[in-house]
Order: sequence, then structure tokens, then C-alpha cells
Amino acid sequence: MPQQDLSAGAPATHTTTTVERGSFAVARCTCGWSGPARRSRDRARTDARSHVPTRTP
Repeated sequence: MPQQDLSAGAPATHTTTTVERGSFAVARCTCGWSGPARRSRDRARTDARSHVPTRTP
């Protein structure tokens, strides 16, 4: 799973969406995170819902 980039330029809120690419759906977030490509749109939506940013001090 890709790591999140929580740099100073990252948005404070995380807004997730799903994007279709051919036969696949991908969950994406405004922070730069993206989930794995899924053939199931429902699985991609689940990935988006379960995306919770982790902040490190």
C-alpha cells in the first residue's frame, strides 16, 4: 500500500473519491494517497472509506 505524504503542503482535510480507469476503479485522496486498482467498484469505495490519515510527530 502506498505511503501517505503528509508534508507541509498537504491539505488539512482528506477528501476521498473513486476514479475509473478502464476496467478498474481506484480510490484517491486529496492528500496524495491512492489505493490499489480494483475490478470491484465496491472494494474501491471501501478502500476510500477506510483511508484514515496517520500523523507522526
